[in-house]
Parts: sequence; C-alpha cells; structure tokens
Amino acid sequence: MNKLYFGDCLTVMQDMKLGSVDLIYLDPPFNSNRTYNSIYKDETGQPLPEQVDAFCDMWEMDAESERVVRAMPVLMREAGLDDSAAELWRLWMNALRHTQPRLLAYLSYMTQRLLVMQRLLKPTGSIYLHCDTTASHYLKTIMDAVFGHQNFRNEIVWCYPPGGRGPKFGFHRKHDTIFYYGRSSKSGVFNRPYKPLTDAAKAKYTMKDEDGRAYKQYPGGRTYLDEIPGTPIPDWWTDVHSLGQTQSKERMGYATQKPRALLERIIKASSSEGDVVLDPFAGCATTLEAAHILGRKWIGIDIAFHAVNRVIQNRLKDRCGLVEGKDYEVDGVPLTLEAARDLWQRDTYHFQQWAVEQVDGFVTAKRTADRGIDGRLYFYMPHDDQIHSMVLEVKGGRNVTIKVLRELRAVMDGDSALMAGLIVMEPLSAGQVRNFNRYMAEAGSLEVHGMQYPRMQILTVADILDGKRFKTPNVAAGRREAEPRLPV
Repeated sequence: MNKLYFGDCLTVMQDMKLGSVDLIYLDPPFNSNRTYNSIYKDETGQPLPEQVDAFCDMWEMDAESERVVRAMPVLMREAGLDDSAAELWRLWMNALRHTQPRLLAYLSYMTQRLLVMQRLLKPTGSIYLHCDTTASHYLKTIMDAVFGHQNFRNEIVWCYPPGGRGPKFGFHRKHDTIFYYGRSSKSGVFNRPYKPLTDAAKAKYTMKDEDGRAYKQYPGGRTYLDEIPGTPIPDWWTDVHSLGQTQSKERMGYATQKPRALLERIIKASSSEGDVVLDPFAGCATTLEAAHILGRKWIGIDIAFHAVNRVIQNRLKDRCGLVEGKDYEVDGVPLTLEAARDLWQRDTYHFQQWAVEQVDGFVTAKRTADRGIDGRLYFYMPHDDQIHSMVLEVKGGRNVTIKVLRELRAVMDGDSALMAGLIVMEPLSAGQVRNFNRYMAEAGSLEVHGMQYPRMQILTVADILDGKRFKTPNVAAGRREAEPRLPV
C-alpha cells in the first residue's frame, strides 16, 4: 500500500527495506536561507509577520551539524564509499568550516540522507535530485561520490522565461538543475520521452508506398512517418512551464511547488507501472499525485506536520480521490497518548514539532534550544493593529516542576511576547494544577473586546488530542480577522 510518513526523511528511510525503491525524486531545501516557517506561510496564506522568516537559519553549525560533519568519513566508509570520498570530505570540512559554515551544515545534512537513499534503490533504480545554483556544484560532487561517477546519466536544465529586473550585475537566474543518476551503469529503466513532430517535419514525408504509407527517402533506405515516435527530448527542458508562468488550477500558493508535468516526465522516463516512487521531501504532494495518475506506487515523507496532515492529505483526497486507510497509510502522526509517547522516545524534536503544529503554532526551525522556545503562535491585537506572539515550550518528560514555568515566564518577558504556552506530555496531579494555576495567574491576562485571555497557559497532550487549544485573540488571522486561507 502507498505510504505517507511524518518525520525526518533520514529517520524514516533508515527503517525502510534496502533495495525496495525503483525511483527517487527529491526537491530538498536549496540552502537559500528559507526556513520551514516561511514554507508554512506559503502553504497557509496566513499574514504572519516578517520575523517568522527570520526565526533562525536552518543551516548553521550547531552541535548536531558538528557531530554529523565529524562522523561523515565513518558514515561514508560504512556505506561502501572508498577512502577518496572521505578524504574529499575532510578537505571540504577544513575549507568551509571558517569560510562557509552554513554551506557545510547543509552539505552534511544532504550527504547523510543521500547515503541512505543509495541503499534504498533497486539495482535497476534511478534518482533525480532537483536543485539550483546555490549549491548544485557541491551536490554534483557528492552525488558522484555516493552513486558513482560512472552512474551519472544527465544534468537536466529546466528553463523558464525571465521576468522582473534581474540582478544588478548578472543575468536573470531562470533555470533549475536536476541531476539524474542510475543505481547501476549496466541496468535500469529508461523510456525515452518524445515530443510530437512539427507540421514542417511531417511535410518532409512526401512519398507513399503501395500501401499508402508516407515515407521519406535517403541514400540507402527510407523512413516511414508512422514509425517515428517524435523528436527525442534533450537534457534541456523549455516546454514544461513553471507554475509562475500560468494560471494553472494546480497552484496551491506554495512557493516551491513544481508542476505535475515535470514529475510526470521524470516518472514516465525512469519507472514502469507498478514501480515504487519515493519522494523524501513530499511538500505539497506533486510527486505523489503524478505517481498515482501514472499507475505507480508511492512513498512520501515530509518533516512538516502541517504538510502531511492537511496539504498532502487534502490533495490526495480532492484531486486523486484517495482515502486514508484504504488507498494509503499514514505513519508517524500520533493519534493516541501512547503513540505520542512513542514519538517522544524515538525523536524528541519531531514530537515537539508535532505538538507545536497541532496547536496551530509555527516551529522554531532548528533542533537546538532557542531560549526555551520550541515554537510560536501568532494572534492579532486591535489596540495597536499588530500581530503578536505566544511563545511555546514542549516538555515530554514526566518531571515538570514549577521551575519550568518560571523559566518560561522569564523567556516570555525577555522576548517581549505577550503570552506563553506550555505543552506537557503527562497529565498533571491535583497539586501541580493548583500550584501551576496560582503561579500563572500572577502573570495576569490580556483583555480584548471584554474577553480575558490568561498570559500563561498549559495544555497536556491528552488535551490536544481531544481538540483543545490555547485561548488567544484571533489566532493567526491578521488584520482582516478572516479565517486562514488554505490551499485548494
């Protein structure tokens, strides 16, 4: 059955069966300083303030990135790469650590995942990596090391027409790069795509045989029109329009969305009906929709709970008629307290992410501590016509004391946030409830149109699963006080 996963693709893919995938297409973050928070904004259309985009840069040399960078030579050897790849990595590490540390963090993130993808491909499988000029030259070198230079098949250039003024000292940047590799140089699937012959090309078939078949003569033979499939499509694509060029009904307000025609070309070329297609960065499910239409099985993974729970599932239902449980399974999304505890044990960060997004918050886009802030929830205040925030902290452990609230209060005051919310895994005892409520009451409340909103609030995971949410004025609805606009 088709599968849709919530979680880090690294964690999910490490549990998948080796050699089980026919085709991988990935359209990962391009190291362009856009955080997942800005993607959420694209998906929802909610008029959030500029500081959402500036929360933090996802690509930075934090403790986790440093650990992966140092471990990379070992990971490469374990994946079967030769020592030259590990030596190249050491050179990059030394060169980039002090000159481009964010790039080094990004490359470590990508390399760690590409190593796993290589093991998932069948011997006849293929992979297409979609990127832009930000880091494409580095990614090509990594792909050569991981998949083998001999297995490189094409650098596909997807072009779209120029628009706007362009950079002051340069040409318009109007193409993406797609690196196409096979798992093996001796086997694979490739169904060559063609575009129809033009009328001018057809007009050259001026002769007819005794059966009335049109052909053209050349020295030593003839070519029949009905045997020509068309003009082979080269490795530069100008006939697939970006969604920015059209008023297509596909458009979902998702800035990084790719057209379905692009994915259909890739899937048709490098897989057959019934094959398994994997998209580790599923986004708004373009790959999954294309795979379904073409009769392929699919696996989609996304790190954003909002994408999995709303954008992707809505698209699968509305455009493909697919039903969860019948046509596909969802994994990694807690539906019970026990499942939430299991997620906490397996991946603390993604448990925090799930909890924050369940209450309509926006996740702090890094794994390290951010002054006690795991996310933020935004709301509009009419007195100053501004959007303000509630800072959110998630605690999955059992030992939650009044100290946690004191620290959260300090974060709220120091951050100039108007509100603070604490999410805890375990139910609170009667004594905890009394002590916590007493302390939170000291923080006061906000009054909006005669309604009182406590500045500090607590929700348990059981509360969240029951549908309860933090009480705030007009959550993330902006100046127009309208409901958030969701993709259609």
